[in-house]
Amino acid sequence: MSTTGYVQLLDLAAGAFLLCAVGVLWRRELAAMVRLLAAQGAMLATLAALQAAHQGSGELLAVAAGVGVLKAGVLPAVLRRVLAASGEARAAEPRVNVAASLLTAAALSLLAYAVSHPLVALAPSPAIHAVPVGLAVVFIGFFVLVTRRRALSQVVGFLLLDNGIAATAFLTTAGVPLVVELAVSLDVLLAVLVLQVLVARMQTTFGGADLDELRELRD
Repeated sequence: MSTTGYVQLLDLAAGAFLLCAVGVLWRRELAAMVRLLAAQGAMLATLAALQAAHQGSGELLAVAAGVGVLKAGVLPAVLRRVLAASGEARAAEPRVNVAASLLTAAALSLLAYAVSHPLVALAPSPAIHAVPVGLAVVFIGFFVLVTRRRALSQVVGFLLLDNGIAATAFLTTAGVPLVVELAVSLDVLLAVLVLQVLVARMQTTFGGADLDELRELRD
């Protein structure tokens, strides 16, 4: 792969990766959030595959394939099962409306670029130039965790956060060892499976998974 082609494809994949995170803030349908999460998982695998092709690394290519299967296939499938079991089509009204959420996403993206500027200046390679995108997705994931009221929406925020951390690791360290990425991915899968059980129990016991309503029950 030529350097020019590598840079163009890397920028395109990084842009789509960030756009998926912004789309989660924009959409209210839970099924659409899961689809965007699956698309983001595919873009994360693409980022790793581009790194592998550029470096000629077979191990990193295996990591990219594993990330694609898990984050674009397995985890979204688990979330779809939770969604089907809950019978909920739309997320509850978030604590911050859509317009304000999109403005916050823009501000968080600018913050990510400002925070990562010293790193980019230190090693101005094409991959390092895309690091602010990974940090922006981390910040957006935190924002989703704070502002969403449904348990499933917060699971999506948690996975956005994990995807952002993984993208940052791929871009800054020229790839993550296969054993490390496999261990982290399995931990995330276990956490999502546990959350699936908890959401199902909440739905059965309380008839919903709105966290604000559960706090009222506690009070």
